[in-house]
Amino acid sequence: MEFVLDTLNYFSVLMLVVLGLVVIFGLMNVINMAHGEFILIGAYTVVAVTSAGGSFWLALVIGSLVAGLAGLLVELLVVRHIYTRFIDTILATWGVSLVLKQTVIVIFGPTGQSVQNPLPGVMNVFGVEYPRMRILIIGMAFGLTVVLYLALFSSRLGLKLRAVIANRDMASTLGLNTRRMDMASFSLGAGLAGFAGALMSPMISVDPQLGVGFLIPSFLSILLGGLNSLLGPILGVGAISGSTNLIAGWLSQADTQVIVFLLAILVIRLFPEGILKRRQK
Repeated sequence: MEFVLDTLNYFSVLMLVVLGLVVIFGLMNVINMAHGEFILIGAYTVVAVTSAGGSFWLALVIGSLVAGLAGLLVELLVVRHIYTRFIDTILATWGVSLVLKQTVIVIFGPTGQSVQNPLPGVMNVFGVEYPRMRILIIGMAFGLTVVLYLALFSSRLGLKLRAVIANRDMASTLGLNTRRMDMASFSLGAGLAGFAGALMSPMISVDPQLGVGFLIPSFLSILLGGLNSLLGPILGVGAISGSTNLIAGWLSQADTQVIVFLLAILVIRLFPEGILKRRQK
């Protein structure tokens, strides 16, 4: 049971990061290499707010907003000028990631920071004593995912967003402001990453390399599941998180990552358009 809970914990956080990437890539066809640094911004915002005497719950909200605002600025200053140049977006956002990471190092230093656990102690879950904070992380991550799903598929805003994803030119012809949708989507994706970083900050060491550890598994999850539906990336997250926790029971963290990445590459080679797309054929 503990393995299931650990997998759900990793799955829930990784899912938030992946959903942010899916929104950005699905709408704007931009591979955002700076996405990991938005996780960093959310986590370090919690460090700053709690160090100043603020509560973790206030810092959680502020961290999401700061990351969303940072995403909006990146879109306005950099990404909007290179939408039609796919390779340039990769290089530009990679450059942005370096700038953001070095800025964090200048302000907070290169060493790891810690955040006090706002919900210490354990609770009994099906006979297993499990940290209450990790249970909260699972619940809040799944709750936000449900809210995002309902917003995408049960609201007028979600309908407009899906219309732009399906056919940008047609949506623009019908009067939708695609420019505004781009800004909102990039900011939303960054905000989701910031929320993930802020939410898990009490359970990890907050250091400048934090974002990299989630960026690669997130991209692999999207490649595994494909972008044909929202379900595809979620299945990819399940495959990555499940295999990671399963293999970690026998091997070191470094060896586990190598094996998981090799398995993911093999699956991508067999299912180049995603697992769901291949099944449909």
